Amino acid sequence: MIFETERLYFREMNQSDYNSLCKILQDEETMYAYEGAFSDKEVQEWLDRQISRYQKWGFGLWAVILKETDEMIGQCGLTMQPWKESEVLEIGYLFRRQYWHKGYATEAAAACKKYAFDILKSEEVCSIIRDTNIASQNVAIRNGMTITDSQIKHYRGVDMPHYRYVVTR
Repeated sequence: MIFETERLYFREMNQSDYNSLCKILQDEETMYAYEGAFSDKEVQEWLDRQISRYQKWGFGLWAVILKETDEMIGQCGLTMQPWKESEVLEIGYLFRRQYWHKGYATEAAAACKKYAFDILKSEEVCSIIRDTNIASQNVAIRNGMTITDSQIKHYRGVDMPHYRYVVTR
């Protein structure tokens, strides 16, 4: 376990989380900000990327486990992301649709912000969010973040405006 909150605990994902990850990444509605659900191969690449991040940085997107059921309900964590001409520390989150609107993403993102400041000693952390993803923008706002800038990302053949929400220590 990396850390815990009142209702959740966080741990590194491993290969045994593949099916739980599919429930998130292969749901069309959940993945609307990514222009659709992932293939089996894309889910495996996503999982492999997180495992590589743990090895390289000591962090990545972690499995979010609901204490009450011991079930993986989402993923939330910290990643290094390209932004314009630099790399920034980002809090990212993706949850299974049936767990939306219950405060889990906000609880998880706040815990990751605390981890970034207290453990990693970061001076700043951000969330990079597509312009159409209002729910994720609201999580960032509840996490004390404000928009500082924007850029267009090109993904799956689509130009996607993204905002960078930032909070400093």
